Amino acid sequence: MSDVLRIGTRSSELALRQARLVQAALLERGVESELVTYRTLGDKRLDEPLSTIGAKGLFTKELEVDLRKGKTDLAVHSLKDLPTDSPDGLLVAAVLEREDPRDALVLNRGIMGQSLDDLPRGSRVGTSSLRRRAQLLATRPDLEVAELRGNVPTRLRKVDEGRVHAAILAAAGLHRLGAHQHITCYLDAPAWLPAAGQGAIAVQVRDDDERVRAIAQSLNDVPTMLAVRAERAFLQALEGGCQVPIGALAAPTDGGAVLHGMIADVRGTRVVRGTIPLDVNEPELSGVRLANQLRGEGASEILEELRRAEHLPAPQPE
Repeated sequence: MSDVLRIGTRSSELALRQARLVQAALLERGVESELVTYRTLGDKRLDEPLSTIGAKGLFTKELEVDLRKGKTDLAVHSLKDLPTDSPDGLLVAAVLEREDPRDALVLNRGIMGQSLDDLPRGSRVGTSSLRRRAQLLATRPDLEVAELRGNVPTRLRKVDEGRVHAAILAAAGLHRLGAHQHITCYLDAPAWLPAAGQGAIAVQVRDDDERVRAIAQSLNDVPTMLAVRAERAFLQALEGGCQVPIGALAAPTDGGAVLHGMIADVRGTRVVRGTIPLDVNEPELSGVRLANQLRGEGASEILEELRRAEHLPAPQPE
């Protein structure tokens, strides 16, 4: 095998910046690498809401296929895009230190205000996420949700052009692109929860490639890994994917850490929330416990309703 590691990554500017963070960390350890870029199904089908495409791994499958074939040595993903059930032969060997996990509100410059509360009644808010849609409508049922696809610069441009009055995006992506100036405010936990693993960069490898696995594990940030293990266990225990509005965040407290979780119906009319202490020795068990708690408080009914639905209501078209 060549000494130069081949890193699979999506070709968007944000994905490339994330992959370059991994490249830089590898170089600090004396390991050279090169990027191999991909356009995934989620990158190609921009005319459809994510919730209606329905396939797992919309932004990861192509990278995983070539990683398994040995065409690349590792793959870099936004962890929130990775399904919780890894393909046979692959594993997440490391996560980098987490960026800000919160969502952020971006307002059009013609809107006066500093928060969701300041948006005029009937304002159009862009998002492609059912999780964001549900929390938005639970908070402000008088607002209109518009499907907003594309890379981060494209979505910001649509806000600037007035095609939507506001948009909700991941703070981490805005930070990594140097777009802090677009952020009107952050949406804080536990009132508003991000996707499980949001803000974390995952390094995926073949489980039988001991050399690359060891190199990748040297990049791992332990506190981030503990947090996302709990969040993803919660997501998996609720059998959630992109078609289920689920949020989770493991957060430090003065006395340790807690795990926040929520599940909602797609209209935001029913939201079930919970918080439990996080056991850092068994983070996955904490995720399962919180999922079971929420199931007993109405989450099971929400999940059953979603399974019965023939079609999930898509955000309103632009």
